[in-house]
Amino acid sequence: MESARYHGPMPYEVKIITPEEKDRLYEYYSSINFFSIKSEVYGCCIKLLTTDRQMKEMWEDNFYTMSENVRSHGRVVMIDLPGESMKVLYEPVAKTAFLFNFDYYGWVKSIALAVAGDLLEDEHHIHSVHGASMDIAGHGVTLIAPSKTGKTTHSWGLLRMKDARLVTDDWYYVRPFIGRPVAYGSEKNCYIDADIGKAWPEYRELVEKAIFDKQQRAVVNVRWIAGPGSVIPLTTLYDVILLKRDPNDPTLVMELEPKAALDYLRQNDFCNPHQLVRDKRKMAIRYDFFSKLLSNVRIHLVNTTSPAQETQELIRKALSGV
Repeated sequence: MESARYHGPMPYEVKIITPEEKDRLYEYYSSINFFSIKSEVYGCCIKLLTTDRQMKEMWEDNFYTMSENVRSHGRVVMIDLPGESMKVLYEPVAKTAFLFNFDYYGWVKSIALAVAGDLLEDEHHIHSVHGASMDIAGHGVTLIAPSKTGKTTHSWGLLRMKDARLVTDDWYYVRPFIGRPVAYGSEKNCYIDADIGKAWPEYRELVEKAIFDKQQRAVVNVRWIAGPGSVIPLTTLYDVILLKRDPNDPTLVMELEPKAALDYLRQNDFCNPHQLVRDKRKMAIRYDFFSKLLSNVRIHLVNTTSPAQETQELIRKALSGV
């Protein structure tokens, strides 16, 4: 097996395996009675196999349903091996990911989105962005950030604005484009932290009704609070907000040129720890995509060290041009 190349804080080990190794794994685990669910992820049929009922139910709440008669384009197979480390074995020809000892749904669904992204990138030149996207009065905004810098908090904060509608709070896809890029959502519902109600009181009722897992996260339908038209399938991007959290940097907001923004994204592995294939060809494709995307939008870098309310005001001022 060939180890995947990664230069950041990978949350789990990823190894690339051959089609023959994939077949042997399928045969070895063929006696397990899996739950099997097929879901639609931006036109791809992604199949989950798991023995974990809660994972199966969260997946069903999270993704759009796909007919069982449709052949799967990619597969996510969850295996429990007590005493072993958490890891992913990924076979990129058949787009099959074996997940060992995963008990955090957030990583399971991110790997599913990455499997679809790997297929779309290779077959259709459609690119993945691990970021939030919303439409504010016809003006598309995306927040892209390393983990734990406030992407979800501030995307949900922006959703409180008048005429704001959510495309996604976590991951979207971008087709080949001339001019401004368009962000396409992929998930039916959102996977949120219980603390979102503390940051924004408007969402407390949503949190109170949710069923949380042991990581204190839950799949929720924002339409319950924001209304049936509050989630839309796509938006044209005008603004990119990059986030960081650096208490040693006194600068809270700065506008960036595309090259500086591209350098920031490259230094932070495009803010996506869930890229399954990281060979030279794939990384060059992603570098070229982000270079084009950033050349067609306005970009700000926001330091999220202040309290959420203060940082939210800084983001809104940057978007308004004040």
